[in-house]
Amino acid sequence: METTLEVPQGVFELTRNSTRNIESLRAWDAADEYVLNYLSEEKLLLGDARILILNDSFGALAVALHKYSPVAISDSYLSQQATHSNLIANDLLPDYVQLHSIMDFTQDLFDLVIIKVPKTLALLEYELISLSENIKPSSRVILAGMIKVLPRSVWKLCERILGPTTTSLAKKKSRLIFVSPEKNREPPENPYPVCYQLENTQYEICNHANVFSRDSLDIGTRFFLQHIPANLGEKRIIDLGCGNGVVGLIAAERNKNSRLVFVDESFMALASAKRNFLSAFSESRQADFYAADGLTDFESDSADLILCNPPFHQQQTVGDHIAQQMFRQSFRVLQKGGELRVIGNRHLGYHTSLKRLFGNVEQLATNSKFVIFKSIMR
Repeated sequence: METTLEVPQGVFELTRNSTRNIESLRAWDAADEYVLNYLSEEKLLLGDARILILNDSFGALAVALHKYSPVAISDSYLSQQATHSNLIANDLLPDYVQLHSIMDFTQDLFDLVIIKVPKTLALLEYELISLSENIKPSSRVILAGMIKVLPRSVWKLCERILGPTTTSLAKKKSRLIFVSPEKNREPPENPYPVCYQLENTQYEICNHANVFSRDSLDIGTRFFLQHIPANLGEKRIIDLGCGNGVVGLIAAERNKNSRLVFVDESFMALASAKRNFLSAFSESRQADFYAADGLTDFESDSADLILCNPPFHQQQTVGDHIAQQMFRQSFRVLQKGGELRVIGNRHLGYHTSLKRLFGNVEQLATNSKFVIFKSIMR
């Protein structure tokens, strides 16, 4: 695994979040290297420059630019944790970088804005609209990304919201986009969150920009909702990887005496889940909401039921590593007799790992695309 990043700003040792089993991958990409080299070549790093970084996956940009005390905004709890860890690993004080949640967008003005282009175009749209309050005509705005995540729609979005764009030559399958903010440009109205009526219920579901399936109920969740247990009594139920919280919301409806816990690493997902739960139950029900690395910080033997629809990607990495970690965490956190209930695509073969871990697995339901399993803590 390559861990040494050598750029004009220095030599840094960087890793991804250590609790994820994907350490064969670098904590930076060619787009990070490209933009850091460009900043040095163009002498854009003045000592008093106010720098904002958006979507810095594992802190490579923030660590390399630490001496300028940048502000780093992300929707990812894991990104923040990785940035914090990489600062410490390089003998740098964590407070060299100001870490902000995407739901706590700063109101400061910046001279230089660096945006790693996110996978979700809606998130970029939200960020660009929010950013219009943080820049002036003299601000430099640079987007960096691998070419595979830079469709023409990215250019069009920047031009519609901020101003004219130009592009760099491609290097190592990466490219930079330069935006010239136009004076007195009125940003469009922010269209997020997006809301819809949850089918067959009275609930309004609202989703922030980076939430999966923003506009309607996805088919996997629709199938899972048909198999949420009811009338369990006074139990502690965790919606693990909760997204917009629909699964936990229906679990709360069917288990009126249970305490719900919502967990996700996305700040936008968690904000959506909290909004939806409060909209559904007002002050009549209490729940807990945690931005976290799964159940890492949860006490052992502390849950009765864990409901999980695992994501199969982190940043641009696709695989079942997140699901496998969630299964291991659930095994530790469930009480004796507690249950993990999981939905996944049929081809993922979750039953094998669940059987190996729990010693038992039962198929509850299946259709042409999805399968639902449960495992009991013996």
